[in-house]
Amino acid sequence: MVGGVDDLLLNLFWLRLWFRPKEPVPNIYAEPEKLLAIFVPLWQEHEVVRQMVTHNVTSLRYSRYHIFVGGYPNDTLTLDAIREMEEQFPQVHLSIVPHDGPTSKADCLNWAYQTMLLYEEQTGMQFDGVVTHDAEDIIHPHSLRWISYYLTHFDMVQVPVLALRTPVWESVHGIYIDEFSESQSRDFQVREALGGFLPGSGVGTGFSRAGLEALAASAANRIFEPSCLTEDYENGFRVMALGLRQTFLPIRLMDGIPMATREYFPRTWKTAVKQRTRWATGICWQGWERHGWGGGWRQWWWHWRDRKGMIGNPIGVLCNLLFVYGVVWPERAAALLRDEPTAVLLPFTVGMAVLQAGLRMGMVGRIYGWRMAVAVPLRIPLANWINTSAGVRAGWRFLRSKAGWEPLVWLKTQHQYPNRFALEAHRPTLSEVLVKSGYLEEAALEGKPAGRRLQDWLVESGRLSEGDLYEALSLQLSLPVCPVALESLSREVVRALPAHIVRQHQVVPIRVEGGDLVLAGPEAPPEALALSLQPYTRLNVKFELVLRSTFERILGEHL
Repeated sequence: MVGGVDDLLLNLFWLRLWFRPKEPVPNIYAEPEKLLAIFVPLWQEHEVVRQMVTHNVTSLRYSRYHIFVGGYPNDTLTLDAIREMEEQFPQVHLSIVPHDGPTSKADCLNWAYQTMLLYEEQTGMQFDGVVTHDAEDIIHPHSLRWISYYLTHFDMVQVPVLALRTPVWESVHGIYIDEFSESQSRDFQVREALGGFLPGSGVGTGFSRAGLEALAASAANRIFEPSCLTEDYENGFRVMALGLRQTFLPIRLMDGIPMATREYFPRTWKTAVKQRTRWATGICWQGWERHGWGGGWRQWWWHWRDRKGMIGNPIGVLCNLLFVYGVVWPERAAALLRDEPTAVLLPFTVGMAVLQAGLRMGMVGRIYGWRMAVAVPLRIPLANWINTSAGVRAGWRFLRSKAGWEPLVWLKTQHQYPNRFALEAHRPTLSEVLVKSGYLEEAALEGKPAGRRLQDWLVESGRLSEGDLYEALSLQLSLPVCPVALESLSREVVRALPAHIVRQHQVVPIRVEGGDLVLAGPEAPPEALALSLQPYTRLNVKFELVLRSTFERILGEHL
């Protein structure tokens, strides 16, 4: 009943916002771009950092930014990947934490800040703000432009964060779809309207230079608190406590997609519990330890809502079990309720549960469609079980740390960067990549005959070399270009697929690597190709680009 009243109040305040006069959508291009630094803390992320940096550098509709990527000395694979990105993109810079990891995201971010200060001394630049991101993030092409605009008036700007779409049957990832749709559509907006502090989401969070310096001055030059496992939540409270201004940007559709940071969240029970254990430890236990119920009456309700899951989730599991009991043995349940005075509360509690599920379905449906929305009630019990497991683990970890048995460190969850098919909506055009990466001037793209593909016309007219074209296609499609030495190709590998399949799909096997059959082709393969090749190979297939002239030579010599 208490939980129902709590959610009812939140929904009433949200309803009130609907009748508030709507602010006009600002012209974010009215002001010049600020110079922004993007901080990306990494630990064992060598498998995803290349894709993250390549995709975002080529898709961002923003020019004045630099990326500072943090890594640890004992994570050499990640450091090597960052150094490769440094060589390829002049706006990417490596920041090495001076001690072995993992420590905490906050510690890694603090050293990225120090690297930024050193870069300013060396170049004479002055960054106007900082934006935090993770290794699995898809940054919206216009995100930095929105942050730049609002940093003129605010010291902390939070861009919405949403999970990428996955199939309905992926229930664990569906929980993230449900919860982030709800929090980003309703909770944060009510929180800001009522004067509550805005917890940062860890990604898509922008800080003004004045805000950064105020945070540094208040905590011995620590922008992010190293001992806190949820430095984003902690910074939201610190910014408010310092009297700095915060704002949350509502979800808007731009270019047909939500203006939000998108990513895949954990998709298995184990990884979801692991991530939520870190969240519960930092928000509930460390937050309570560090701030108690301070911040004034405007913050008390938000402290309660942030921490009530410690008791609310286990009670939710109990309620789910009682519900099943009532469905399986309705006569016994009815007999118990006849003699139970508190049964008079059932209409209210059931009504609030139905209302809450219905509202969540509406918020999910607005972003992900009705198929994802109708499964929301089925995912609520699963969310209760996962959150309860994480809450118990968080309490145990925190008590062990207080007893001196085990320090609290960065709980690393395995990240997955979206494949190129999930990036379609965010992908820049080839023209944008060619101009932005300096391959061609914009004037060189003019005069293309109607009906001709841009890449074919550019090469045939001599405006672009074939090698440069495929480097640009690699950036656009997030596929590596394979440098093939024809004399080193194995005839057995090249002929691993039937010749008619090679010619039909325009892909040729070039090597076997770590149990994968690597295929190369002059065009990006369709999403269904891997499935269509299953009758011909038991190996998992990977794709790379190869110059068309090289591809034709392989076919001529080996097939």
